[in-house]
Amino acid sequence: MTTTLKIDFVSDVSCPWCAIGLGALEQALTRVGPDVKAELHFQPFELNPHMPAGGQDITEHLTQKYGSTPEQQTAIRDTIRERGAEVGFIFRKEGRGRIYNTFDAHRLLHWADVEGAAGQQHALKKALLGAYFTDGGSPESHELLVRVAGVVGLDIDRAKAVLAGDEFAAEVRESAQFYLRAGINSVPAVIINNKHLISGGQPVEVFEQALRQIAATTAVQA
Repeated sequence: MTTTLKIDFVSDVSCPWCAIGLGALEQALTRVGPDVKAELHFQPFELNPHMPAGGQDITEHLTQKYGSTPEQQTAIRDTIRERGAEVGFIFRKEGRGRIYNTFDAHRLLHWADVEGAAGQQHALKKALLGAYFTDGGSPESHELLVRVAGVVGLDIDRAKAVLAGDEFAAEVRESAQFYLRAGINSVPAVIINNKHLISGGQPVEVFEQALRQIAATTAVQA
């Protein structure tokens, strides 16, 4: 018997550990299939909600926000690059360059969830992570957002219309506030069946064990 789990993946498209966590979750879901399947939804979290247009140099930003030195940041980037490679995600060796506001990317992801076909929000999330971390693009660029939407099969004209106005802005803000009020203050946060939380870019084995345990409990309760 197949058990379907509802998974809310709370994250930002400018969060490297979110890319790692998603890759690990995907591999874990492959390992537990076909006994366990996921109804996966990507929920918004803004690491830098007040970031102005044009963004900020990433080294400057991390130094201001966390007090880290360029040398410490280089060491962390090396670790992130290695962890990414383990789950099949490529981080540019040159680093990210700049950090950007991601609110419009979240609006597009919300649109993909409510109007797109099954799997398209997931595909868009992965493509946006790749556009930023692998290709060095800006997730605040409407041109980039529309292009990526088209690549994953979403309607380009509809994407342009969403970005041109303020559609789904209220919904994204409401959802982001919901998770903040629930105590989510770092990402990725993976919430299974609305009650089980896995925090951070955990290894594949951690996700696999959690999925198996929660699925077994869910099947017994059913």
